[in-house]
Amino acid sequence: MFGALLDKLQFDEEVLDWMRDALKASYADERREQQQAIQRCQTQYKRLEDRLQAMYLDKLDGRIDNAFHDSMSAQWRVEQARLLREIERHSEAQESYMEDGLRLLELARDASRLFAKQAANEKKRLLNLVLSNCEWDRGEVRANFRQPFDHLQNQRQRCRVMPPG
Repeated sequence: MFGALLDKLQFDEEVLDWMRDALKASYADERREQQQAIQRCQTQYKRLEDRLQAMYLDKLDGRIDNAFHDSMSAQWRVEQARLLREIERHSEAQESYMEDGLRLLELARDASRLFAKQAANEKKRLLNLVLSNCEWDRGEVRANFRQPFDHLQNQRQRCRVMPPG
């Protein structure tokens, strides 16, 4: 019965190609947004670095004391570390966005075939990834597809599968 649910995710190569193209277009938008976020973080990082340099000169010239320099320097270094983590996070998101999207499409397309071949524990993992709210109700399996699989199924409403025979 679960195999019949997963059959709803099957689509032909033409549809997969169309979805790949849509994903690539979406990836271009995502990449642009990630690049802009990285640029903003780099600008903020550079501004803090410039402040640190100026403050150091002020310390050397005696315009600020050591305690103030050390306090502000520590705060700004913490902020710079946060910005570097943010830049890294955005960079990683760029790399995984397209790969993850393509893997999800291929998984959806192949879910029924994979399910038929897998061991019980792997079947459970696949079903947990793709379906939610599974229940047995008077001889029928009821389930909802999780996102993004709900957009790939033939029928976008609650699935009902009748037992064979």
